[in-house]
Amino acid sequence: MNLNKKKELVARTFGVGKERIVFVNGRLEEIKEAITKQDIKDLHQDNAILIKEVRGRKKVQKKKKKRSVGNVRKKLKNRKENYVILTRKLRSVVKELKKQGKLSQVEFKEFRKKIRNKEFKSKTHLKNYLKGIEK
Repeated sequence: MNLNKKKELVARTFGVGKERIVFVNGRLEEIKEAITKQDIKDLHQDNAILIKEVRGRKKVQKKKKKRSVGNVRKKLKNRKENYVILTRKLRSVVKELKKQGKLSQVEFKEFRKKIRNKEFKSKTHLKNYLKGIEK
């Protein structure tokens, strides 16, 4: 008894694959007589047609990266913005001091290097450093 067409009808009715559909051997005559989707639904409710559970493989869970020295990401944009703001501020202060004649060309270049190397944390830190030199 070939029931492929019936399996196709059941697959369309329930929206499942043909491989998942199982007909109960004792009720094959009833299944053969079923024509409409409603007949198929009734047979499914009466357990003449069974639908297997979905088979699938286990999903492999992605390994979480451990937070180690090489995996730490710093927020570069923020750091750079802060660096640019600070250096511009300090350079303008040093430039003004040079213009007033308080710094020579050599001292000016030295201060520029120190500013570039982040030796001064703020404008007040630079001014305190200058006071320490003057004394």
